[in-house]
Amino acid sequence: MSKLSVMKLKSSHFEGWLSLYKLYAEFYNTSLSNSGTKTTWEWLIDTNHPCTGIVVLEDNLLVGLAHFREMPSPLRGTNIGFLDDLFVLPEKRGGKVVTLLIEELKKEAIEKNWGIIRWITQDNNYRARNLYDKISQKTDWNTYEMKIQN
Repeated sequence: MSKLSVMKLKSSHFEGWLSLYKLYAEFYNTSLSNSGTKTTWEWLIDTNHPCTGIVVLEDNLLVGLAHFREMPSPLRGTNIGFLDDLFVLPEKRGGKVVTLLIEELKKEAIEKNWGIIRWITQDNNYRARNLYDKISQKTDWNTYEMKIQN
């Protein structure tokens, strides 16, 4: 029987993380650049950067990841958590991997005194939305993006 473990992302996880992150980008039809990926990785392993990550390993193979950060909530006058990325290998979905990631994220929220954790997902990501509907409350806020040309 294989063993699952959840832990903070470490520099030794780079190759496994990169494999998962590429699959995550493919899922969202997003191209990764070498410089962008390098920057993201540096953020994740820099203990002074707000963006951090956790991973789930199954017998030393990375099978899931979550990237998250603290963010200010001005109306609340406090910081909350923001889950930027959550990805589990397709063949490991529906099992305990996502539960381990979410539970570890909750522990982080309690430790940092975040009253809530917020995230977004694509409207057509029905499998994830089915899970999210069970563990959280969908808000009535719409998300917008303004492209800035340099």
